[in-house]
Parts: sequence; C-alpha cells; structure tokens
Amino acid sequence: MARKIPLTLACGDYEIVRALKEGAVEPDGIDLTILTAMDSTTRHWRFLRNRDFDIAEVSASSYIVARDQGLPFRALPVFLHRRFRHGFVFINTEKGIRKPADLVGRKIGVKSFLVTAVHWLRGILEHEYGVPVKSVHWFAELDEDIEFEPPAGLMLTRLPHEKSVETMLAEGELDAVLHSSLIKPMLKGDRRVARLFPDYKTEEIAYFRKTGIFPIMHVMGIKEEIVERHPWVPINLFHAFNEAKAIGMRRMANPRVAPLAWYREAWEEQEAILGGDPWQYGMSEQNRKTLETLVAYSYEQGLIKRLPKLGELFLDVSEGRKRGANRF
Repeated sequence: MARKIPLTLACGDYEIVRALKEGAVEPDGIDLTILTAMDSTTRHWRFLRNRDFDIAEVSASSYIVARDQGLPFRALPVFLHRRFRHGFVFINTEKGIRKPADLVGRKIGVKSFLVTAVHWLRGILEHEYGVPVKSVHWFAELDEDIEFEPPAGLMLTRLPHEKSVETMLAEGELDAVLHSSLIKPMLKGDRRVARLFPDYKTEEIAYFRKTGIFPIMHVMGIKEEIVERHPWVPINLFHAFNEAKAIGMRRMANPRVAPLAWYREAWEEQEAILGGDPWQYGMSEQNRKTLETLVAYSYEQGLIKRLPKLGELFLDVSEGRKRGANRF
C-alpha cells in the first residue's frame, strides 16, 4: 500500500469543503486530518502563534503581516471565506453619526486591529468615504494574531480584559464599532445601536460594480517546512480544494438544500451580480486585484514595512497551459 503524508488541516466547516471533510475528495498522496470545531480567531492564533497545524485557513491581513516579519508560513490561493463588509459598521444612535464622514475624530472599537474584516473596512472607509485611518482613535478588545508595532500617528488603545467593545458601544463609551460578526446589541434589538449603512446591501453592490472586489477574508496558510520538504503538496491540495468546491456548488444550486422560500432567487441574484464563480480560487485577474488592494491597505496603514508582490505571498500552483486547470 502506498504511503501517504499525514497532515493536519484546520478550517471552517463550510459546504465548499464538505466533500474534503467527509472523504469524498482525497488529495493525492496526502492523509488529511481535518479540524473544523474552532472559531476563526482561535484557529488563526493557534496557527500563527503556536504552529499547531500543518495547514490552516487563516486571516489574510494577519498572514500578510506574518510574511512581512519573515515568519515561516506560505499560502495557497484558496479563499474559503469572503464577505462584503458595509453591513458590519455599527454606531451608537445617540452620537449624531449620519454618514461615514461623521466618523472622523471618533472613538471606534474593533475586535482586534488585524482582523481582516476590520482591515477591509478601514481601507474602504478611507478610500471610498474619506475617513483616514489616523483620524480615528481605535480601541482593540483582543490580542493580535501577530504582534506588530503601531506606526507613528496611529491612535490605538488596548482594552482591559473586562471590557467589551459591543457593550461599550451600547453604553456610549464608543461612538462606533467595526466588527466581523453581528454584534450582540443588534441581535437583541437594542435601539442604542444601529448600522451606519441601513441599506448596506445596496452599498455593497455599488462597491462591487465600481471596484470588481468581493473581499477575501481568509487565505490557506501552510508551514514553509512542508513546502520545502514536499513541493508537490500545495498543487495537490489546491486541486482537492477546487474539486470539493465544485461538488459543494453543484449541491447548493439545488433549492431543496435550504429551508428558505426564496433561496433560488438569491442564488440567481448572486450569479447576475457577481458572476458564475464568485468564490473562485487561484490567481485570476479579479483575485489579483482584490489581494493587491488588501496588501496595499496593509502598507498604507503601516502594518508592513515593504509592499510585496503577490508571488512572494502565494505559492504558484500552475501546471502550465491546459494542464490541471479544467478538471472540474
């Protein structure tokens, strides 16, 4: 029996990885142990700080900082998590904030500064709405996935353990919060908090039509030692992720899979706006633009010391023309 290389993969429990998790797809030559029970922030910390996994879905912004610091990680161009973010800017309703420009000079809470959702929002607020990163006093609740030295002029305060940015927003200690998830006061219907963009979907569609960017949240990190020892592993993993995604997307095209009355209409709307494969992997022109934008934000905001090329951040998984690209 041929011997396979045992590797551990930590990622989210997504439909597009179900076939990989359940064994319907097996990467050639690799015996994968797949862990999906962790929340994202725990997984990112354990991979970047502790090196607990061989491969892991990891925060894109934290990975960029880790590479800038020379840490021994590489990444595959596999993007399991994307999300538009205009709907995750929350404000205190008693602070007179009506438009993005009203955030200038305010106190804004974040889960942590390097969270990719927050990173995208900082860049979008500065470039699309005229809210410079250094015009705001930032308050971070969690430790960072990767330590970094705040650049000169950045106002960043680390909150004590007992403080929560969500509670501080509701009670008026903060003016706004940028978050990766729906915050608890919103879910409870607390009238002291609201979205900055009430019609956030319209804003997100307009942003996509203007920029062509469907923001990438996470990349697929891999220990550098594995790439050096087994240079064939990244390509085989890339094909396995692509095959699992193709199976998941075919399944999800069936409106019977979800108990939602207008599920199929939402699926067709996504295709009409974002195209046939908005979750594409690899270095397509659209993915390049998205990643170059995110890297540029990292450099502009002083999180990295130099502006790298994408080839320095992502492994080349190409196999030449007409080889491997049209399997699925």
